[in-house]
Amino acid sequence: MADTKKTTGKTITLKQIGSPIRRPKIQRQMLIGLGLNKMHKVVTLQDTAEVRGTIAKLPHMVQIVD
Repeated sequence: MADTKKTTGKTITLKQIGSPIRRPKIQRQMLIGLGLNKMHKVVTLQDTAEVRGTIAKLPHMVQIVD
């Protein structure tokens, strides 16, 4: 059975502002995990602790859009 989590409905919108070229492989993998892979791409994700933690590790590559 699938594990169902309660979703609060809060979302966060991210924009990629940094290139993954010449970055460590783990940072490129984190960008792909967020759904980002091209410059200036914008995605909307659920506002969870996991997403916030990933954003905290990539402050030079992603920007939170209001």
